[in-house]
Amino acid sequence: MKLYHLLLAFLMVSVLHAQDKQPYQLYNKKGKKVTYKKLLKATTKSDIVLFGEYHDNALMHWLELELTKDIAEQKQVVLGAEMIEADNQTQLNQYLKGELNQKAFDTVARLWPNHTTDYKPLVDFAKEKQVAFIATNIPRRYAKMVFRGGFEVLDTLPENEKAWIAPLPIAYDATLPGYVKMLEMMGGHGGDNLPKAQAIKDATMAHFIAQNLQPNTVFIHYNGTYHSDNYEGINWYLNREKPDAKIITIAAVTQKDIGKLEDEHLLKADFILVVDEDMTKTY
Repeated sequence: MKLYHLLLAFLMVSVLHAQDKQPYQLYNKKGKKVTYKKLLKATTKSDIVLFGEYHDNALMHWLELELTKDIAEQKQVVLGAEMIEADNQTQLNQYLKGELNQKAFDTVARLWPNHTTDYKPLVDFAKEKQVAFIATNIPRRYAKMVFRGGFEVLDTLPENEKAWIAPLPIAYDATLPGYVKMLEMMGGHGGDNLPKAQAIKDATMAHFIAQNLQPNTVFIHYNGTYHSDNYEGINWYLNREKPDAKIITIAAVTQKDIGKLEDEHLLKADFILVVDEDMTKTY
């Protein structure tokens, strides 16, 4: 009977283990599993957090909000996002102050279609806690101009509009692997200006992050993971503008099996957030 009970206990543990599903797992850059507590400790001690995401991933948006709340309990924070463009900062500030309601904000700012489900909770957190939220991205019309005519077209902008982009001339390294890979993925379509249009976004986001850094404060920035993966993109420009800033990067990936980090994702960031590929998408 003892053997029967041991076998029964083993079977029950095995079944429970098989049912113990979790939707995400955190790893360090070397592929070792780490806890959320370790992520929180590292980000709280940083100057800048670059939280890379998939724009349509519900769990990633949830974790962005939870991490933001937890950091804010320990340190002052400033928030910022790719998803709101620099020339809408005035309207964003009016919303944060309660001078615009959500409907009016939707009307006067070029908010993303998934703003209400995915980014409004972050903006509303800043509103509730009365902390700054920075619209960091270049107005998309200027990125399109760079795609068509290179960086040179930005010199034609009026001075007041140049305030919405990184200072000219734009530093650029066409050999960075992320930009090279972008050209390869597109099969050469778009020519050399395609990665330049990406770079002007990276440079502008980095510029507004750097411009709004405050002592003893963590700047938490939300961006598509491609903008900060492999310590490139925004991170590359920040290192030029604020070389002494302590930056923590979080890269986002999805896998069928979250139990082991796939080799292709090693060294992508200080922390790699692996989400089950079946996670609900918001659009």
